[in-house]
Amino acid sequence: MVLSSNWLNLVKSDESVKSSKKKKNDVSKKKRSTKPSAKVKKGNVEDRKGAAGVIKPKNSSKIMDMVATMNREIEKVEKERSTKRPSEASDGADSVLKQKLTEDIATNKSSRTNEVGKYIAMDCEFVGVGPEGKENALARVSIVNYYGNVVLDLFVRPEEPVTDWRTWVSGIKPHMMANAVTKQECQKQVANVLNGRILVGHSVHHDLAALMLSHPRKMIRDTSRHMPFRQKYSEGKTPSLKKLTKEVLKLDIQEGEHSSIEDARATMLLYKSDKLEFEKLHNKQFGGP
Repeated sequence: MVLSSNWLNLVKSDESVKSSKKKKNDVSKKKRSTKPSAKVKKGNVEDRKGAAGVIKPKNSSKIMDMVATMNREIEKVEKERSTKRPSEASDGADSVLKQKLTEDIATNKSSRTNEVGKYIAMDCEFVGVGPEGKENALARVSIVNYYGNVVLDLFVRPEEPVTDWRTWVSGIKPHMMANAVTKQECQKQVANVLNGRILVGHSVHHDLAALMLSHPRKMIRDTSRHMPFRQKYSEGKTPSLKKLTKEVLKLDIQEGEHSSIEDARATMLLYKSDKLEFEKLHNKQFGGP
């Protein structure tokens, strides 16, 4: 209500005051008696809106939630282990391994999650060139760090005319090539990131071959060749990244168009989910990282 110099006239009598109070009470009763609105069904857009009303992407948010949760759990476990004496943690070589992994985690605290770090995961996407688009051409390279943060994400200009963009699976569209780099520039940038670091990937030798790069085998952790995964989830054969992510992480990826960033994050999560066993088997084969 807008106040004026005559406002006293409106509350002059007791009857006016009582009438005003009665109206307020009636309004309050109506509000209390109003039925709650029907709940929004799961899967509706409203269910995926945050506090600011922004729709959250389903797959990417699940992956990043998993990244954050796993990082917290790893830091918690490794912090508990670091308070124990080596003899309490385990014996012999296994004790040394756990102590080393604890040191690795300790040097990658949350304040450093945006740094490249010691471990990186890489994934590539391809488009089709040549007759009927049956030949592969590198079109995108994505690299994330141990915590799932993007280190490098490059669109690569194919050297031959693209005859099949394979958008339904690659996620690549023609307009994405507006700021694409040459394959040579991509090789240079990727090589700089790989230098001296442990590379995590799924059938990562295919990605390296497409980039025409090499990396020491002792510096590679390939989730497609991890024997515990192969034996448990694929009867000794090579499991797909989609299958492993579903079975191990309980997450669905590659639903429709792929994302090399999402796939790289999923690969790193798979490695971290069984890191001790990865390193134990790797040390038996190569005698060290």
